[in-house]
Order: sequence, then structure tokens, then C-alpha cells
Amino acid sequence: MTLYDELFFYSALEQILSDESRVKGMLLFEAALAGAEARTGVIPEGCAHKIREQCRAEQFDPSAIAKEAALAGNIAIPLVKMLTEAVARQDKDAARFVHWGATSQDAIDTGFILQLRDALALVENDLARVSDTLVALANTHRATVVVARTWMQQALPTTFGFIVAGWLDAVLRHRRRLPEIRPRVLALQFGGAVGTLAALRGDGPEVARALASELQLTLPATPWHAHRDRMAETATFFGLLTGTLGKIARDISLHAQTEVAELSEPGGQGRGGSSTLPHKRNPVMCAVVLAASTRVPGLVNTMLSAMPQEHQRGLGGWHAEWETLTEIIRLAGGALQHLAEMLPHLEVDAQRMRQNLEASNGLIFAEAVSMALADRMGKMPAHLLVEAACKKSLAEKRSLKEILREEPGLHGHLTAADLESLFDARNYLGNAEEFVERVTAQVKGLTR
Repeated sequence: MTLYDELFFYSALEQILSDESRVKGMLLFEAALAGAEARTGVIPEGCAHKIREQCRAEQFDPSAIAKEAALAGNIAIPLVKMLTEAVARQDKDAARFVHWGATSQDAIDTGFILQLRDALALVENDLARVSDTLVALANTHRATVVVARTWMQQALPTTFGFIVAGWLDAVLRHRRRLPEIRPRVLALQFGGAVGTLAALRGDGPEVARALASELQLTLPATPWHAHRDRMAETATFFGLLTGTLGKIARDISLHAQTEVAELSEPGGQGRGGSSTLPHKRNPVMCAVVLAASTRVPGLVNTMLSAMPQEHQRGLGGWHAEWETLTEIIRLAGGALQHLAEMLPHLEVDAQRMRQNLEASNGLIFAEAVSMALADRMGKMPAHLLVEAACKKSLAEKRSLKEILREEPGLHGHLTAADLESLFDARNYLGNAEEFVERVTAQVKGLTR
């Protein structure tokens, strides 16, 4: 099914995770294995050269590999068979050394790790793009006053820059996580049948070091065939990332509702239209990101559930990872790229934000008044006085400021000028601007 690929996925990432790239990754492993074994004297250099010559992905048909994998149980078995046949046509002696001392899982896991390395580089670049955009947005709107909402209700004034800084702070945590996990997850898988490299007769560790160096992967202390925390950590990284992207998309879509209308996705021909309602401008990119953030957690759960694998090589759990982790990366990477493309063109209606400050008839300033009164009459009496005024405001559908002007309990505590100041949103923003500065300053310490 490919009808939705353009909507949910990212073409550059799709290429990295394609069937052709999966085959290429395994062939890179086989070529590097032959080279490492030649350098360590395990197989003749001439034979290694013949093997490397045939490790060209374009001469292997993924559909043919898939057909044979249905019987073999994995894609490495038919690939190694086809590679051996290709080498044998050139040099029968060299064909004996194809896949020497390795097992199918070595080729499959390491081949995928090579794909993952390219995928993480792409994701890292898109994370940097998103954070750069959010820095600019936060700085532009550090003083743009907007209503903060809790439990879906208007709460207090804040700034849109502060809201964006919250998004940015989360994105920056993912930017830090990525280089932290890279050395752990980008690790060579090479252990032979049960992880002991027994077939290499004592040369296994030296070959493994040469192979890790050739592929520029971390050399683990031991093969990790049945220990899947590396794959699970990769999945959870993308799960956390997608959750953050979903939070941003959720916020934007809520601010874009007709009754709120503070934000809008960029418009354009064919973007966000309705098949029946000519006036609609739907937040399409938010929908894509939210769909990903809905789907990915269940897939991450599959990866975590697959971790307790049997003995030295798992049955079923390992197999459950193959499509699952790829789908997680596709969805997360697609959501990230769509957001990276949309955010620079996000439309911010500062005037509408100001108008919405009046929607509650001044109730969003109740805490400011209560805290000012608390300094003069004590916290509980102040709270009760303002609470009663709020109830009256709601019942009579009049502004809280007007109700408080008539409140005799305020006399001697707050002047008319005090009241005006307390109902100015700019005077009750707390440390919003300082927090924006703190978060945006963090970006300078991150490398691209």
C-alpha cells in the first residue's frame, strides 16, 4: 500500500530504509567481512577481492530475495546463497569464503545498523532545522501576549514566545539524546552461530576489530544477538521524539481552531481544503504528525515486548523487530520532516491573541488581584473575596474588573490605578521572557 506514502513519509528517509538499501547494507557487511578476514590472514586476499567485487546491490533482485526468504525464514540466507553463486561464477575457490564464520543475524543486524546510521544523520539534520526555526519564532514572539490554557480552559496570560520555548526545550533534549545513544546503538553485530565466533578458530576477536574499523561501528564487548536493548533504545528514542512532535502539533491545531484562530498552518493551492466545505482550511500537517504520534507508541511497545529472547538466538522476537523498527523510524522521520517544512511558515495572529485575552471577561486576572490583595489582607481572605467576585462576574456576565470596582472590601487596599495595572496582561507574565532567553541560549552550545 503506497497511496499514503507522500502524506506520512519522507522520500529521503524512504530511500535510506528501502529494500534496495537493506540489501546494500548486508552486502556492505559481507564485503567488509571478507576484507577484514583477508587483513587478518583468515582468508586469501585474492578471494576477498573476488567477494568484494560481487557485493554490488544493483545485481541482486529484492523481490527474488523476498520470495526465497518466505521459505528460508530471513533475507540473509537467500542473499548469501545468491552472493556465493555470483562469486563462484568468477572464482569457485573464492566462493568458499563468502560469509566465512558469520551467521545470518550478523548480516541482517549489521546491515540494518548501517541503514540506521544514515537515518540518524538525516533526523539529526531535521532536528537542527526545527530548533533553528523555533529559536527564531520564540525570539520574535517573546513579548507577544497570549492566553495560557490549563485543562483546556483559559488560565493566565503568558507569551507565545514562552510557549514556543517549551517546544524548543523538548526538541533540544532530543538533539542531546541522539549523540548520546549513537555510540551504543551503532554497534557491530558479529558473533557467528551462537556468538562465540568458534568457526574462526581463535581469530574471531581480531577479525571483529578489523570489521568494526572497516565499517566505522562501535565494537561491542560481546555479540548481542539475543540482547535487544540497542534496538529497543532506538525505538524508544523515536517514540519520545514523536511524542514531542505530537505535542507541538496538538498545540498548533488547538490554537488553529475557528473559535481561537491564533495560529494557522501555511495556506496554498490544494493545501488543507475540504471535499465539500469551500471555507475549510484544515491543519493537514498537524494531522500527519498527530497520526504518527498515535501509531508509534504501540510499535515501540512491540519492540519492548520483543526483548526477552530465547537463549543465544531468539525465535520470533527478533523477527518481530524487522518491520516494526523500520516503520517507527519512517513515521517519526516523516512527522519530523513535515513539521520542519511547516514551522517556518506558521502564521501567527498576534491581534487575535490580544482579543482572546478578553474572552473570559477578565477572569484570567483573578490570581493577579488575589495575590496583590493577599499582601494587604492575608491570603485566605483575599482568595475568598476574589472568588466571590468571579462567581458574580460569571453569573451577571460582566467583567471582573467592573465587579471589583464596586466591591467595598477592596477599599483601602487597592486603588483604581492599582486595579488597572493588575488587569494589564503585560504586568503578569512572570519570568516568561527570562525562560525564553534561557532556552534559546542553549542552542549555541549544540553543533550541527
